[in-house]
Amino acid sequence: MSTTATAIAPLTVQDAETLLETARAAAEAAGVTVAVSVLDAGGHLLAFRRDDRAVLIAGETSTRKAYTALQLGAPTVDLVDAVQPGGPFHSLPTALDRPLLFIAGGIPVFRDGRLVGAVGVGGGAPEQDHGFATAAVTALDGGTRTDENAAA
Repeated sequence: MSTTATAIAPLTVQDAETLLETARAAAEAAGVTVAVSVLDAGGHLLAFRRDDRAVLIAGETSTRKAYTALQLGAPTVDLVDAVQPGGPFHSLPTALDRPLLFIAGGIPVFRDGRLVGAVGVGGGAPEQDHGFATAAVTALDGGTRTDENAAA
């Protein structure tokens, strides 16, 4: 008896553009200038845009937030307490070669229960960045959130 694995479509450039444009539009509507990074399942940059008026560090923070959400498969907003002194991931921010960033604004992207990428937003207050990233993932899901993205 053979089993057939169902292939999960990877995050496409079109998906990445949807994520980027939706997050950017949400930020613009709120009067916030941001940077948005979209990573594929391997952690490679698929799309990036920094508003020309956004602080320069927003580009770096958006990418690190996306990377952190991807590596841990969870929204960064849910991980902030875990890296505080005494938390289970207290040493994690400095344990890896590629730095993680435990500030709200990074959300993993799931498709059919499989992690296919992540989006990160930087430049606003952490709660704003989280909201903009959440709007992007919701738009990609067609307005319905998967169980994995519902925690966001």
